[in-house]
Amino acid sequence: MRHNDFHATTDVAVVRQIIADNPWATIVSNNEGEFVASHYPFLLDDTTDELVLVTHVGRPDDKLHDFADRDVLIVFQGQHGYVSPSWYEPGSVKAPTWNFSAVHCHGTPEILDADANLAVLTKLVAHFEQHVDDPMWLDQQWAPPIARGTVGLRIPIDRFTCKVKMSQDKDPVTVQNVIDRLREPGPYNQPYLADDMERARTEGIGYPTKG
Repeated sequence: MRHNDFHATTDVAVVRQIIADNPWATIVSNNEGEFVASHYPFLLDDTTDELVLVTHVGRPDDKLHDFADRDVLIVFQGQHGYVSPSWYEPGSVKAPTWNFSAVHCHGTPEILDADANLAVLTKLVAHFEQHVDDPMWLDQQWAPPIARGTVGLRIPIDRFTCKVKMSQDKDPVTVQNVIDRLREPGPYNQPYLADDMERARTEGIGYPTKG
């Protein structure tokens, strides 16, 4: 992401919320000069107050990444969408933009043993199954052979970059207009992005710090 402070936040609570709301992420590593990217669901490790991620990769992705004491990048993409300048207050600058939230996390993966990997897989399944009508939990009898086809990872995050760009540079009338338009039916309908804009405005996320 662009190396500037505008729309940036160092609030770990905001980072945690974006990750929790958008668990499907991209993990990127540099293996002997070749960039490798894979896509997996991540959870926050609820056994610690530190920012730690847990996930798994399917074999042979572990060989492609060669997780061996090297830093990886995990990219979480929050709600995002196009913003038309026709939604701005009349007389304002007429430039389109894209509202979004994103987190780039950096850390060195720890390879989990078989028991810990199975525990993470069980939590992942439970996390998503809890929202369906007839949840099917990961059966601890037949799951271990399946788990052997995966490699569990625990990734303590040592640094992150978080951007929450939600029209904070626009006037209040324009911000409300954009929120209203994102809630309308049509090709740019993004009600969840409108919710994020409301939250950013209410909580001051990504707004310039007042001196």
